[in-house]
Amino acid sequence: MDTRTPTRYIDRPDDVAFAARALADGAVVAVAFANFYALVARPEAECVRRLNRAKGRSADQVGSITVAAYRIPSMFDWSRISPRLPERRVRALMEILYGAGPFGFRGPAADRLPDHLTQHDRGVRTTQVIAPGVLCPSNAFIERAASEAGVDHLAITSANRSRHLTGVDEEPAHWKADRLAADFAHLPDLVLLAHRDEAAARAVYAVYLPTSVTLLSFHQPEGEREEPPVLIVDRHGSLHVDAVRRAAAPLGLQVRLAADVGQRLRVRAYDDALV
Repeated sequence: MDTRTPTRYIDRPDDVAFAARALADGAVVAVAFANFYALVARPEAECVRRLNRAKGRSADQVGSITVAAYRIPSMFDWSRISPRLPERRVRALMEILYGAGPFGFRGPAADRLPDHLTQHDRGVRTTQVIAPGVLCPSNAFIERAASEAGVDHLAITSANRSRHLTGVDEEPAHWKADRLAADFAHLPDLVLLAHRDEAAARAVYAVYLPTSVTLLSFHQPEGEREEPPVLIVDRHGSLHVDAVRRAAAPLGLQVRLAADVGQRLRVRAYDDALV
């Protein structure tokens, strides 16, 4: 591991406090995130651009946001979802899925969110919220860092280098801290907030692959009249779509894969075995 990136741990309050202050001062934090790792930074445009450049992708690529679990609904504008899609059912599904583990939802963005953390989809201004699930100790870091930074949300991205930089078809997220640190050794102020026991962290989320989260969209552009409205899996990641469907079905919600979603995301392979 790069000596400039000493390991700190997600279960140590002093380390969480250090990382939160560093993020507020502009550093990128690689944080233990359920059963893998994510990169988190302040939400301002220049910080998001720096995060993108660190990964080797376009500086202006739209970012995702992360927040403590109780703040998730406030990131969306619920007045802009389909009137045929009951808000209470979508909120209930959020509670179920975030209650179980890492997940992502995309929906109409709250007006206060900046343009660099939103994207337009067929006339709807959307944002995507990536969260580790309520059981993950990273929630304490996310809340502390947002408070230190004086904001109510942070920018987040997967802990990997862009395929545009590496030249391979896909670069799965890291689930080992030392390999992550090696890939991002060019960031002199990177703070690494690691799992104390990575194997134990993966065991907690046995039905989740240690890779980027599954992303479910609940906005429905005007003119689309599916009855009942269908929630769309924009990215088939750590949680299998069948598990998402099982959670949604008792709420009367249907789930299908987006037309352009191919195979489920791969898990990063390392030289040594998955132990």
